[in-house]
Amino acid sequence: MSLSLVNLTESQYLSLITTLTKRPSACRTFRARTGTRAFTVLGFESSADDTCAAVVTSSRQILSNVVVKQHNLHEEFGGIHPSVAIEAHQRNMPGAVRMALEQAHISIHDVDGIAFTRGPGIGGCLSVGSNAAKSLAAALNKPLVGVHHMQAHALTPMLTTPIADLPQFPFLTLLISGGHTLLLLASSLTSFRILATTADASIGRAFDKVARALGLSWGTRGPGAALEEFCRMNIEGPERLPDIQPFSVPMPGKLAFSFASLQSSVDRNISLMQEPLSTSHKIALARAFQTAAARQLCAKLTLGLQKLELRDVKVRDVVVSGGVASNAFLRARLRETLDGYSPDERISLHFPPPELCTDNAAMIAWSSMHRFLAGDYDDYTVELRAKWSIENI
Repeated sequence: MSLSLVNLTESQYLSLITTLTKRPSACRTFRARTGTRAFTVLGFESSADDTCAAVVTSSRQILSNVVVKQHNLHEEFGGIHPSVAIEAHQRNMPGAVRMALEQAHISIHDVDGIAFTRGPGIGGCLSVGSNAAKSLAAALNKPLVGVHHMQAHALTPMLTTPIADLPQFPFLTLLISGGHTLLLLASSLTSFRILATTADASIGRAFDKVARALGLSWGTRGPGAALEEFCRMNIEGPERLPDIQPFSVPMPGKLAFSFASLQSSVDRNISLMQEPLSTSHKIALARAFQTAAARQLCAKLTLGLQKLELRDVKVRDVVVSGGVASNAFLRARLRETLDGYSPDERISLHFPPPELCTDNAAMIAWSSMHRFLAGDYDDYTVELRAKWSIENI
């Protein structure tokens, strides 16, 4: 007698679906059927407040990269409101997938594998991309791979950098975003060791909080980008910027970040000033914060390089990714730091294009590629990992 799926217990369902997903590798079947044609992956990303879908090939082509922002929905809350983000993902994901396929000029049947962000991230947000990817993969009998979000950021330059200039393992990677601040030693595509993390707030969260404290409008790119743009403003007329005492680098000599301390320095300065704050005071505080954030990143990067050198680990490449890596001021300061640290033997500094620094599904699709090509993929029952150390991939 055939089983009715409606009446299956969870244990029966898990047993059945596990049997279905342990068939011969779809990747091997793909290679046998198509020879050398590039492997095409449809990626999903919904770990925070960006709804993303993209199509990427094994030949390093980004055929499409759709990102639906939610800044206008979250500005009134001063940060990501989880339930609002989840509802927006549910509304936007179907259209994002449709648009990604149309922009890539392919149909779903041309897709060879489906990848999604498995974690870390906001659980409910992750579930939207996960459920969409798993359901689509199961219905179409496509192989599935769940990707670590920060691993995807770290490997993005492997997709965007010219082949002759690709970072070579081992390399340092500085991942700076709204959810993380990590200094990592990358030894392979799947091996990362944490050298430093934040003791409190991430750098991206601090940027967002300071932007809110200064009353800046988020615009279309978010509070961090708004703060960077505000720092570039010039004061017209006789008014001069007030002097702000430079903020110190916390925990000097220690491989650890602290950005809540910089945010507190801004709050303290605001409390001592006359309200409402003038534009000149706001610009001065924004610049003081951004400069201090850059100094901290540079100091900890230098310390990390020194400690690795003492262990006879030679690093000639540094990868910087995550949403905050799109900040041009930080990019310039990091380049100056590496030139000062190693003036005779240049250390290469790799950034993805700004549009691929923030969350996107192209990085998810690309970071799954090595697993697809090796015939290593996940069951359709694979679970999310909202908290997931990059050391445990």
